[in-house]
Amino acid sequence: MEQYVNMTIDGAIVRAKKGMSVLDTAMEYGVCIPHLCHVQTLSDVGACRLCIVEHVRNGRSQITTSCTLNVQEGMKVLSNTEKVRKLRRNIAELLVAEAPNSRAIQDVAVRCGVREVRYPFRNKNCVLCGRCVRVCGETWQAKAIGFIGRGKNRHVDFPFGEKPDFCKSCNTCIDLCPMTITPCAGPMKTGEEYLCSQCEGQLMTTEQVPDACVWCDLGRGFQCARQAQAV
Repeated sequence: MEQYVNMTIDGAIVRAKKGMSVLDTAMEYGVCIPHLCHVQTLSDVGACRLCIVEHVRNGRSQITTSCTLNVQEGMKVLSNTEKVRKLRRNIAELLVAEAPNSRAIQDVAVRCGVREVRYPFRNKNCVLCGRCVRVCGETWQAKAIGFIGRGKNRHVDFPFGEKPDFCKSCNTCIDLCPMTITPCAGPMKTGEEYLCSQCEGQLMTTEQVPDACVWCDLGRGFQCARQAQAV
């Protein structure tokens, strides 16, 4: 028999299934918490840090990723405070600087309120979200790709840099990668990167309720979990 707990998200009392994450619970109730590395069918690792919230306990709040935080009885969560928005905006800005050629990341940046990029563009083709690694190991049980190296040398690759025979060639790693969809105007050349912002019109309906999910198209590029529920 399923068990439930009562908690509050942004002051609203919600009934959540025991064992669910705060992120999944919030989205179930239409609360928009931006995210990138989260995929409903895969384990959560909090790699992108975009889904941060304030978890309030005993009068003190702690910033933590909502995808790795499970619901508890009496829990109090704040998803849209000024502190959270500022931190989330900076994280999104860093992601755009790292990989501006991702439509998914550009859209997440718009949703987080990024209006300028203060960091040097690097134009990388991977932000280490781990979607590909997790789907390969957890869904297909292949483990044909994984993280290699540490620090700035960390990257995703095949073992010893060669495609193994046990790779199923399913291409699910490509389907889930946020780098596979380029910005609407096409790929940006090195030295000519910019913040797209062409989809800001999607946010017009959120001006009065910035924390609400309005089923916008800003999550399609990375298969936002809310979008996935609608399919």
